[in-house]
Amino acid sequence: MIYVSEEESAAMVTHELAFEAARQAFAAAASGQSGVFPAVLGHSKDPTNRFSLKSGWSDELTGVKVGSFWSGNPAIGLPRHNSTIVLLDQRTGRLRAVLEGGKVNAYRTAAADAVAASLLARKDSRTLAVFGSGNQASFEIAALARIRPVTEVLVVSRPSERLDAFVGQVSQTGLKARAVSAQEAVQAADIIVTATPSREPLFDAGWVRPGTHVVSMGSDAPGKHELPAGLYPRASLFCDLLSQSVQIGDFQHARQEIEAGTLKVTQIGDVIEGRAPGRRSDEEITVFDSSGISLQDLFIADALIRAKTQQG
Repeated sequence: MIYVSEEESAAMVTHELAFEAARQAFAAAASGQSGVFPAVLGHSKDPTNRFSLKSGWSDELTGVKVGSFWSGNPAIGLPRHNSTIVLLDQRTGRLRAVLEGGKVNAYRTAAADAVAASLLARKDSRTLAVFGSGNQASFEIAALARIRPVTEVLVVSRPSERLDAFVGQVSQTGLKARAVSAQEAVQAADIIVTATPSREPLFDAGWVRPGTHVVSMGSDAPGKHELPAGLYPRASLFCDLLSQSVQIGDFQHARQEIEAGTLKVTQIGDVIEGRAPGRRSDEEITVFDSSGISLQDLFIADALIRAKTQQG
């Protein structure tokens, strides 16, 4: 059995590795040669301490990811978010590997959005609007700036010292960053990423310009809601896995229309494999619902285990 500690996985993971793992995971998800089971949500005795279990299989991988959010951890010097990936031996069901991946999970999540943006965002996208100023937001910016010529980041979040520090942190990477209102950010953006736990839409659909690429990243549980439903009829819609997106992603709020065929949603893996088009014009609005699927976790864990083996 292979064990990879948090310190080891954090030292090995890169945006490049995470991008390729996410791309492979999405292709597998759309291939019919894989399975993703419904996410299981739970909590500890303290209901603010929450966890989720995401499991699945592909031709070579079987396993589960336990993602946790422990609200009081900062008081004892630990991050709120943690992640543990368990891979099983396909032949015997015994443990193949256990990988601690709190930081890896941030790379994995951002990589999914970067893969989608590489196919859906305009190639000249320079202005990125980010809703949220938490830990994940910085990974989203770094991942997207790798695959599009981003020069300006507009941050939408509640005024606070944390927001000021986040804007300063982004500026230190060489990008022009400033805190603005939701309306100013959306009306100026080429790419919009929502990285929040919101349970109501964060902006008005009418503010979104033609040609914009929009990502909902924070909607990963029933009741979460970041994007205005009025945006969907104006846009081309994409997701990581449709069966999960309509359950816990932002498209849960358009489920009736999607199931009735009024709205069409394309899985990003079908675009990767050439079975469906991505962006078709510079005027098209594209939306990607990134609910986070278990295959992303299995593929990035496998990539890190192979990297560890190569390092001896």
